[in-house]
Amino acid sequence: MFPLEVGTYRSTRSPIRIQVLSVDHAEELFHLTDRNRRSLRQWLPWLDWSNSTADTAEYIRTAEARYRGANGFAAGIWIGPRLAGGIGLHAIDARHRSSSIGYWLSEEFRGAGVMTASCRAVVSTAFSHYGIHRLEIRCATGNRKSRAIPERLGFQQEGVLREAEWLYSHFVDLVVYSMLEQEWKG
Repeated sequence: MFPLEVGTYRSTRSPIRIQVLSVDHAEELFHLTDRNRRSLRQWLPWLDWSNSTADTAEYIRTAEARYRGANGFAAGIWIGPRLAGGIGLHAIDARHRSSSIGYWLSEEFRGAGVMTASCRAVVSTAFSHYGIHRLEIRCATGNRKSRAIPERLGFQQEGVLREAEWLYSHFVDLVVYSMLEQEWKG
């Protein structure tokens, strides 16, 4: 299943690849996160828990245990040899065959279709490999770039969860998008 080849990066013709993270990636992932901290902080609530390579390694160890248990995964997005961001299938609700995905991308790679291609691959994997029936993507209402991804992929907007996420100093509303396995065109 992994790595997933998801396309080619337009400007360099480098392959875009999704690979499950291992602790060996902790330093590279931490430094990428740290370099993008200012832009990521606008929408992602977890940055205060990622202050060192050790914090990142602990996150990856937890994600590796979920992956070994077939309960989702955390993966890196590589463009050629460079780590460009992260994407993951969150913990799976086995009884209801549902989960959600999350993603982020380094500033320098945004706007070139990388995340849409990566999400397409993860959604297909969620349905075909993990047997998911219902998949969600939640985005802050003001995060238009992130919201454009599920909209491009044909997800249905279901509604808004009011003040559902604490973002450092204030609550934000989240838009809920969903896709059912029988609706996915891949």
